[in-house]
Amino acid sequence: MTDTAVDVRIDDDIAVLTLNRPDKLNALDINTRVLLAQEIRRFGAGEDVRGIVLTGNGRAFSAGEDLAAIPTTFDGIREAFATFHDITRAILETSVPVIAAVNGIAVGGASEITLCCDGRIGTARTEYYQPENKRGIIISNASSILMSRLVRNHAMRVVLGGQRIDADDALRIGLLDEIVPAEELVARAAGTARAWNSNPLTTSLHLGLLRPRSEEVEAAFAREDEAARVAWESGALSAGVAQFWGDRDAAATPAR
Repeated sequence: MTDTAVDVRIDDDIAVLTLNRPDKLNALDINTRVLLAQEIRRFGAGEDVRGIVLTGNGRAFSAGEDLAAIPTTFDGIREAFATFHDITRAILETSVPVIAAVNGIAVGGASEITLCCDGRIGTARTEYYQPENKRGIIISNASSILMSRLVRNHAMRVVLGGQRIDADDALRIGLLDEIVPAEELVARAAGTARAWNSNPLTTSLHLGLLRPRSEEVEAAFAREDEAARVAWESGALSAGVAQFWGDRDAAATPAR
């Protein structure tokens, strides 16, 4: 691994992009999100690789939004949302398969990033966790349509219930496509991307047919942005983040 927030390596003909902030459970600040979208676009045309694998370094796929760097103005919130949305755009615009190798817990916006990938492979340690509703944060990445597209009526339980979804449950409802041993995860994801791109021309055409249409995605972004504005103006977001830090501080304080 290098010291960049997104590590890049080429595994034969597959680009493996690894979220690389393990000391922060690969939490996503704005700079990391911008870099991730850039790297996806760099390889997405398929000129150098046949597929892209997205994974995380350490025990987490990603803890989602870095709440230590959350914006303090609505303009900042809009920028933050835009960088999340742009990762979805970058993935859905690629000409090659994008496979999420979900090595550990995927929280909030990070779990939503996997929803626009063409496949999701996990291990026994994989978990999905969408805590946004209880934290006053609005879902993003067009997950308002992508979640229900994948898991149908389970989307309400995942988003509104804020339950942790373990690997077996994620496989059952469609958040994961398969579960493999941890040591085989990235190789399996790379092999899947390679196998799915047996004919680059027709693969790129089929990806365009099978992925959600751009107008549907952009409409979802607009609805999510408007909901974020309302959450900000109501104070729900500020209160939710404050409660998160309060709960965390309380948990870290030794009992007397």
